[in-house]
Amino acid sequence: MNAFTLGGATTILDGGLATELEALGHDLSDSLWSARLLADSPEEIVAAHAAFFRAGAEIATTASYQASFEGFAARGIEREEAAKLMRRSVELARLAGDVEPGRHRWVAASIGPYGAMLADGSEYRGRYGRTKRELRDFHRPRMEVLAESVPDVFALETVPDVEEAEALVDALDGLDVPAWLSFTTSGDRTRAGQPLAEAFAVAEHAGIIAVGVNCSAPEDVLTAIEIACGTTTKPVVVYPNSGEDWDAQKRSWTGRPQLSPALARTWRDAGASVIGGCCRVRPEDISAIAEALIDPER
Repeated sequence: MNAFTLGGATTILDGGLATELEALGHDLSDSLWSARLLADSPEEIVAAHAAFFRAGAEIATTASYQASFEGFAARGIEREEAAKLMRRSVELARLAGDVEPGRHRWVAASIGPYGAMLADGSEYRGRYGRTKRELRDFHRPRMEVLAESVPDVFALETVPDVEEAEALVDALDGLDVPAWLSFTTSGDRTRAGQPLAEAFAVAEHAGIIAVGVNCSAPEDVLTAIEIACGTTTKPVVVYPNSGEDWDAQKRSWTGRPQLSPALARTWRDAGASVIGGCCRVRPEDISAIAEALIDPER
């Protein structure tokens, strides 16, 4: 297998896996989110990954964002089966990458924040009342299991605050899997309110190969890139939401999409090495971004 590296030409990431699974007709409203389909409909996860690969994505992020031993246990799934399902997330993404022989595809094992397991939106607030040691002890076991399936990279993503980022980096030690570290932000700060320069400084750990933002508004991405480039020499990864707003009470999206191919070119020119999308970003959006980064007329 080729060693996973970033830098040089822009790498295209996939979009919202859960969004695509919902478009395929699945209700993801329970606490396991897309991780539920690892047991119930694994073939649909392959189909969603494959759709993004066909659209031009070079990296697939796995359906493990909300997967944890604690979360599976709450659904009556025992530890051995939970570990099997987590490993399956990497295997399914790898299988989807085989849809076009001759083109190498990468698999990023998604590691969502502690708040994702709580399924109450607290990943957008941080500050869960847990110590750094407790957060590390939560993340480390599932990272160990996912590492057994040999992903190309960990996506430590949607991280809302610096303390959890430090816990994730500590948990990375000894696993022999590189990682990118991606924060969710508001303006020039993490969702917990820390300056992004402070957050991005955590990426100086040797195991972190890139730093950036995801699950943020498109309008906040350029500021994040500028701060990242002023804080670290490591590659920058960006994959925002569509720009629509989530209404937690009505459980629906409002507003109009703001993500555009022109924005993707701006982000590349500002220094982003990996560009993709998060919630509400479909394969056709990734296709438009990929084409725009190749064709300056688009």
